[in-house]
Amino acid sequence: MRPATKVVAFGGGHGLGASLRALRLLRRPLGLDVTAVVTVGDDGGSSGRLRAERGGLPPGDLRQALAALADPDDPVAQHTAELMQYRFDGDDALAGHPVGNLVLCGLMELAGDPVTALDRAAAMVRSVGRVLPMSRHPVGIEADVRGGDPDRPDDVIVITGQHEVAVSRGTVERVRLHPPEPVACTEAVAAITGADWLIFGPGSWYTSVIPHLLVPGLAAAIASSGAKRLVTLNLATELETIGLSLPDHLAALTRYLPALRVDVVLADGKAVGDPEPVHRAAESLGAKLLLAPVAVPDGAPRHDPVALAAALEPVLGPA
Repeated sequence: MRPATKVVAFGGGHGLGASLRALRLLRRPLGLDVTAVVTVGDDGGSSGRLRAERGGLPPGDLRQALAALADPDDPVAQHTAELMQYRFDGDDALAGHPVGNLVLCGLMELAGDPVTALDRAAAMVRSVGRVLPMSRHPVGIEADVRGGDPDRPDDVIVITGQHEVAVSRGTVERVRLHPPEPVACTEAVAAITGADWLIFGPGSWYTSVIPHLLVPGLAAAIASSGAKRLVTLNLATELETIGLSLPDHLAALTRYLPALRVDVVLADGKAVGDPEPVHRAAESLGAKLLLAPVAVPDGAPRHDPVALAAALEPVLGPA
């Protein structure tokens, strides 16, 4: 029996969820050992409310990663994941909160350690991989944005908060974390050190992908890891990446981690258009460009986990 291929996926939100669902499909045929390392900067919606009122890590992105890795062959696990994703409606104190956010908040308070809490939550959904925070402590996200104030389109202003950065209509020129050098989750560092593959994206580039590169312990582990590296590019521009071309997405990674080298860049051919600029950008990182149809069939700018798994299989499979 060959040893498991250890894969670490970085991100947050729906982008990371699609990547994890694809890896879940490949877990048995390729013998994958999957770890998700999740951003902890969310300050909007339910996560923002719980973070402000109770403290601790924002649970939303962590919840989504757990749901994505719930055992697909276990009906109880799937029903539990469905419950974790259920969001209360109405206009009372519970309105807008997913059940899983409240469960994770309670588990983190009960355990006194977010990693222990996440491992317990993973057991509840019989997760086929491990979910870890990039840091045991929440972080703030701040960005210098040109044109963030419509009355001063040429000025650079500072926008604070992950949600505000994500919905900014200006051009992000620089993003940073507060505190500026958060302590990396030690279990995440260990997973990176022992990984065979590191996967970045898809997801919100400045608020879900790049933050991992701003945690010194994670950045050092990524730069020194002997793992191969794959970057999955987005299918469409988001508000926070207005004016950022797909080659610019790749350049942004090395702006924050100059030592980063990549083996494969995965992109959808329809989203790329002319592949030559992306091909050159991939080559500058030492990577080959792989074009594959990875979008959902209805044309929406969302990755299809089944199509993504089909594209990843020959890459992550045995050489």
